[in-house]
Amino acid sequence: MIPLSPGPFVRCRSTSTLLMLCWIFAGFTCTGSEHAATSTLPAAFTDLLPHFLVEPEDEYIVKNKPVTLTCRSTPATQIYFKCNGEWVHQDDHLIERTIDPATALPIMQVKIDITRQQVEKVFGLDQYWCQCVAWSTTGTQKSQKAFIRIAYLRKNFEEEPQGKEVTLDQEVLLRCHPPEGVPPPEVEWQRNEDVLDPASDPNFFVTADHNLIIKQARLADTGNYTCAAKNIVARRKSPSATVVVYVDGGWSEWSKWSACGADCSMWRSRECTQPAPSTGGKDCQGLDLQSLNCTSLECPQTASGAEDVALYVGMVAVALCLTLLLIVVVLVYRRRKEGLDADVADSSILTTGFQPMGIKPTKPENSHLLTIQPDLTSTSTSYQGTLRSRHDTAGKFSMANGPLLDPLPNGSHTLHNGKLGADPGEFVSRLTAQGYFKTLPRDVDNTSYGTFNFLGGRLTLPNTGISLLIPPEAIPRGKIYEIYLTVQRKEDIRLPLAGCQTLLSPVVSCGPPGVVLTRPVILSMDHCSDACPENWAVRLKKQNYEGTWEDVLLMGEEHPSDPYYCQLEAETCRVFSEQMGRFALVGESLHMGAAKRLRLVLFSDAYCTTLEYNIRVYCMDDTQDVFKEVMQMERQLGGRLIDEPHLLLFKDSYHNLRLSIHDMPQAHWRSKLLAGYQEIPFYHIWNGSQRYLHCTFTLERLSLATCQLSCQLCVWQVEGEGQSFGLDFNIAKDTRAMDSEFLLMDSSSTALAGPSAFQIPYLIRQKICSSLDTPCPNGADWRMLAQRLKLDRHMSFFASNVSPTSVILDLWEAQHFHSGNINQLATVMADIGKQEAMIFLVSDGEC
Repeated sequence: MIPLSPGPFVRCRSTSTLLMLCWIFAGFTCTGSEHAATSTLPAAFTDLLPHFLVEPEDEYIVKNKPVTLTCRSTPATQIYFKCNGEWVHQDDHLIERTIDPATALPIMQVKIDITRQQVEKVFGLDQYWCQCVAWSTTGTQKSQKAFIRIAYLRKNFEEEPQGKEVTLDQEVLLRCHPPEGVPPPEVEWQRNEDVLDPASDPNFFVTADHNLIIKQARLADTGNYTCAAKNIVARRKSPSATVVVYVDGGWSEWSKWSACGADCSMWRSRECTQPAPSTGGKDCQGLDLQSLNCTSLECPQTASGAEDVALYVGMVAVALCLTLLLIVVVLVYRRRKEGLDADVADSSILTTGFQPMGIKPTKPENSHLLTIQPDLTSTSTSYQGTLRSRHDTAGKFSMANGPLLDPLPNGSHTLHNGKLGADPGEFVSRLTAQGYFKTLPRDVDNTSYGTFNFLGGRLTLPNTGISLLIPPEAIPRGKIYEIYLTVQRKEDIRLPLAGCQTLLSPVVSCGPPGVVLTRPVILSMDHCSDACPENWAVRLKKQNYEGTWEDVLLMGEEHPSDPYYCQLEAETCRVFSEQMGRFALVGESLHMGAAKRLRLVLFSDAYCTTLEYNIRVYCMDDTQDVFKEVMQMERQLGGRLIDEPHLLLFKDSYHNLRLSIHDMPQAHWRSKLLAGYQEIPFYHIWNGSQRYLHCTFTLERLSLATCQLSCQLCVWQVEGEGQSFGLDFNIAKDTRAMDSEFLLMDSSSTALAGPSAFQIPYLIRQKICSSLDTPCPNGADWRMLAQRLKLDRHMSFFASNVSPTSVILDLWEAQHFHSGNINQLATVMADIGKQEAMIFLVSDGEC
């Protein structure tokens, strides 16, 4: 037996399936192949179990830096690590051996490195753990488990402090729910960037859930408060919440009464100085000056004199002057109106089926264009023609002029003088009976239609953001088309999407396809992209006759000769098309910064008679048509809107959407949700084909007498943005009329034909086009009009048309149908310097 004595140690890596033990002691060496290193324990220690001098401890992986676990035991012949139930490979162990100088026992130390990739590979386990196992000749011992977690700290606070205005000495509560993090972040509060220490200022108190309480607000407590969270990874600060401590004013004592004045009254006053209002406090309430009649002998008596007579004479003179001025204005106005009426009456453009009041009809030269003569007995200011709205069921027409749809040689369809039937659904039924139209929706609520000629018109689907503008001269003279506009339910249409593509708009149909158009119509519809061109490749898709979807336009790469053109605004897409058909807008994200706008909407049961109470959270594309459908569906279910809709930017980051509910009064309510949050998969949202994505939170009140509900409902994308709803209302007596507030019923007609569909009268439009279409050397033409209307990025498209001005005016009409101000257009014309065009911009009543 070689005596053991203290000596230096050497590290060695095992290179085979057997653990090679390398001890080098003072005075002992191993050389050549004739000798082998042995690890025989002294006989006195062979009956000892190993015990641990150092056990592995919990660690956090910060970013991509690996962590090292250490285990040291004595006496031990072998030590290995086991992680999540599997042995760590012997090549990954770093072994060190030494001798305890006090006991002469061998000490063995083993280290391993754990990387972020190893932890992330363990799918489905909440935690990654390791422990070491030590052997001796007597038996084995296991160390404690060490848990390895990936450290992180989210960017967004789950609840941010909100600014408040409070009175002096009022208690203030500032809420803060820090971002999710591992390890859990520490929270501190700052006022004006200075850290608050409740230990040194007992007026501040931080609760266990990190909320800050100011027990009695002082003027010095006015400032910007910030909630700061930090852990070993990062430090986050919430947006500042401004707290203003104000003082309401109070009244001083009344002064003594004044002497009796010439008007037989006396006065007294008081001032708002005890205290004076400060930092936005309210002024004093009540009178600061008070009067009282006095009837003493000191009251001077006055009588009416010459001054009163002069006053009355002056008033009569002013009244006479105003009367004369009014007469002159009326005479001038009537003379101007007579001149304008003569100008309009001589025009032939209003004799083809649209006759305004106050104009004697003459026999039109093109009377063969329409089969229904104008109503000359009408006393209204609207135009009469062949148009019938889909809601008008009073008239009874028959199909006396043959079939509605006659095939053209190329397979397309044109419409003759077909008259609408009494049943609004008859029109849709006739279309869906034909091959191409079989996928049209059969519910007339999503369809609008009308009859149009060369004067054009407009179709609108109320409360959807969808409309079709048919400009004047878009339909050839001599033709009359029966045109429809409808929105498709996404579940009825299979739109192929690949890769990072997502549906950005509703699927809209207008037609019938194949009708001949001499100018492009403008289809307006909402989209839900973030409107950042650098984030997207946006394509306009159109369905052909075989049902295949084709890319007809890539935005940013339009060619002037293309039959399609698209303008993408912040929330709306305007499609110029020379062909009718079925369209949809599809976006492909170019990087993970691309985002869709989601509208988050909360509904609950309008009446609750049980202990359970449901809150439904819809996560839908931010387009009006989807919101309208959800509102209608909830009304049928007996639901009601319980808070304002919120917008959320949902990024193409492959992260899911999470929803959670917090801060319910535990003494009265509890959530039946077993997990901490609900989750909607990323692809269900990004695909855009599922319209009614929602999660339901089922709450339970502990007593039927409990009606007040207050809670926080959070919706956020993992590693992304989030929104929070603060709910506080009575579930039995909630009288908030939010349904009508957020779904404003559009009372305008679904179909308008002729001049009534446009803000700019036809004659004025012709004058503007003839004036601006001709190029001017100084640029005072249609190019300057486009610049002043902020449409200059479409110059090449406008220039490709026969009349660039008319296309600009078409786009202006599509953008400003409800909000347009023709006086603003007059101002633009004045800036351009085209007086001959501007003089025709008069009010609608004069045209």
